[in-house]
Amino acid sequence: MYLLIKLLHVVAVVAFLGNIATGLFWHVHAARTRDPRLLAHTMDGIIRSDRLFTIPGVIVIVTTGVFGAISGGFPLLRTGWIAWTLVLFAISGLIFMFRVVPLQRQLRALAQAGMAGGFDYADYHRMARRWEIWGAAALLAPVAGLVLMVLKPAL
Repeated sequence: MYLLIKLLHVVAVVAFLGNIATGLFWHVHAARTRDPRLLAHTMDGIIRSDRLFTIPGVIVIVTTGVFGAISGGFPLLRTGWIAWTLVLFAISGLIFMFRVVPLQRQLRALAQAGMAGGFDYADYHRMARRWEIWGAAALLAPVAGLVLMVLKPAL
């Protein structure tokens, strides 16, 4: 049972991290066009993919992580690499909820408004830079957790 839980956990982590990374990639790719229609479409897709992959991924990661640790005999908060990974995962979640999601919605709204004419790409780009920085932080925190999970250092 432990190996099945571990497998589900790893698959969820791959989908979760992959979705965040590809969202950043596709936005940068779309931004090169400076086309508000394409940018609105891209941001809409990123927001939808978060609902379909990122949020369910979080649920599966946490559930399988807790059950895996319990079935593997690892005390959650007394095993340093697990405790620090939980902290990093929580930091990522807070960044996502309070920085990334609001900026995504604002970017989509700016691009949608720009479709009617008068798209201010410079304003959009400034906001997109903030989104990319916060998105990278939301990605790097769980990547650091992944490193801890794989290497299992004595902390």
